[in-house]
Amino acid sequence: QVQLVESGGGSVQAGGSLRLSCTASRRTFSSNAMGWFRQAPGKERELVAAISSTDSSDDPSTYVAASVKGRFTISRDNAKATVYLRMNRLKPEDTAVYYCAARGGSSWRGIYEYWGQGTQVTVSA
Repeated sequence: QVQLVESGGGSVQAGGSLRLSCTASRRTFSSNAMGWFRQAPGKERELVAAISSTDSSDDPSTYVAASVKGRFTISRDNAKATVYLRMNRLKPEDTAVYYCAARGGSSWRGIYEYWGQGTQVTVSA
């Protein structure tokens, strides 16, 4: 079982920045691929960014959705069991509840078994 706790959400004006953090309870955090999803009102949940585990490589592969490429960056700190989502040049369409998720495999591709409670990000024009 992995418990995930997100923080860092809030309200910001367009063009601003936020950094989301997600801390995991599991000691073997490095073995989990991690992802950040978001869900806006009336829309389906979408994968925003993901990062593979560091079991086989110290340089994990990452994925960033086309809609946020160049603005969002995902990173992880295994020593702190934390994954980050740095969000720059935020737009009103980035407004959503952001969820951290973990899966028990090395690849960021696949089904995510564990989810955080979500943190609201609101971007005003």
